[in-house]
Amino acid sequence: MTLPMVVPAPGLPARVRIHEVGARDGLQNEKGTVPTQVKAEFVRRLADAGLTTIEATSFVHPKWVPQLADAEQLFPLVSDLPVALPVLVPNERGLDRALALGARRVAVFASATESFAKANLNRTVDEALAMFEPVVARAKAAGVHVRGYLSMCFGDPWEGAVPVPQVVQVCKALLDMGCDELSLGDTIGVATPGHVRQLLTALTDEGADVAALGVHFHDTYGQALANTLAALQHGVTTVDASAGGLGGCPYAKSATGNLATEDLVWMLRGLGIDTGVDLDRLVATSAWMAEQLGRPSPSRTVRALSHKER
Repeated sequence: MTLPMVVPAPGLPARVRIHEVGARDGLQNEKGTVPTQVKAEFVRRLADAGLTTIEATSFVHPKWVPQLADAEQLFPLVSDLPVALPVLVPNERGLDRALALGARRVAVFASATESFAKANLNRTVDEALAMFEPVVARAKAAGVHVRGYLSMCFGDPWEGAVPVPQVVQVCKALLDMGCDELSLGDTIGVATPGHVRQLLTALTDEGADVAALGVHFHDTYGQALANTLAALQHGVTTVDASAGGLGGCPYAKSATGNLATEDLVWMLRGLGIDTGVDLDRLVATSAWMAEQLGRPSPSRTVRALSHKER
């Protein structure tokens, strides 16, 4: 493919690691349950497309996320892949389940706001952090990489604007707890580039290593790529994205899909930033998954390139 034309911009990283969340964050938001074998094939196709970090599933109680109730069945079907396969663990029981299957990367998920902590975890922010402390400590003792997700970093559907110092405080708690990396979540998609720069500046001013920070944008207001570019300009090199733009947030009804991995790769390719991803294979994978789900992909790049092929 000769397009997009590569025109690098100054001050951007040479390489970006895409943290692919479609198989977990994407599929957990589906109304129906996707068969385990289809999920496994999805993960395998994503790996074949060159993605090196693919979030596989979540060891949350099936009552809360029934779409991922097959975590024990799914993980062994993909654990032989030569890629990083992080899984979500909400508590020590979830960690036990993940470790029993040989998981080497886990993630905990916290909230920057009290309202979302209550809706998502039925705890206060401090109670949730206290719940994660033994999870992180045990995971680190076992030599397991730990990612911390922080939701509502840029706005909350109940509380509105979220003060930057409030977000920084919870970020620091997660990093001090021992999280190896932190994903800053724009859970309802309300962030804008200036807000992104302000939060990242506040975090690095407080001593956070930008190499440990990732960004997770939703495209509710069409700002995800602009916000990603702002983060890259600040030195961030880890970007969460979802193949085909799958997913949203089951606890935040106004949230639309995640940033589509294909749209991200198209932008990064045009900027001359390496991702290691084969865009054609990725588009084919998302088109295939859209067929499994019985609806077209919301990714603009998937639609554009699929239409071109026809």
